[in-house]
Amino acid sequence: MPASVFDGPFVAHLILAVSALAVALGLRPWAALGGDGPPWPWLFLAALLPLFWGVDRYAVPVAQPLSGAALLVLFAGWPLAVLAMLPAALITCLAGDLSVAEALHRLIWLGIVPASLTLAIGALLRRYLPHHLFIYILGRGFFGTFAAYALTSAADIGLHAALQGTLPADLMIARVLNAFAEAFLTGMCVAIAVAYRPQWLATYSDRLYLPAKSS
Repeated sequence: MPASVFDGPFVAHLILAVSALAVALGLRPWAALGGDGPPWPWLFLAALLPLFWGVDRYAVPVAQPLSGAALLVLFAGWPLAVLAMLPAALITCLAGDLSVAEALHRLIWLGIVPASLTLAIGALLRRYLPHHLFIYILGRGFFGTFAAYALTSAADIGLHAALQGTLPADLMIARVLNAFAEAFLTGMCVAIAVAYRPQWLATYSDRLYLPAKSS
């Protein structure tokens, strides 16, 4: 855990957070929402972030926090997901009795970094794989989520293992198990949404992922 708001990790995290929020604001994602505002599942998923990010503070201390970033990105898109993460970090800070440095650490490594990797992995899948329904569900929903969280965890542990107070190998095992849980949850929710409410997914389009019907 960061020891001071003046140390190197805090400054780097602050720069990353401000940069991501500035980009998200610059994209003006609310302009595409229309008069009815965002679908309620987007708001529900955003409201779950403080619960995911602070689970080790509210329940079992040895538990690893969940992210939920990939799921929110697939439903709401990267810009709105990133904007929703700032109030989520503030609520987690207050409800979990975290220091400002630790709350910022979670904003970056549970929120912005996995969200950005989810976006990048999705772009690669769209660029190099066929635009097929199961590519979206399995590629972006399951494998993309697993890869985003696993890569984020490896980077976080590599950069901040000394601050975690736990052996890096033990932390990585716990994070890989969490990555499977994240992937299962995200893949299941995405599959259900594609089948019944595709309009809830900002990153999905029938025109793109369903083959055209022959006349």
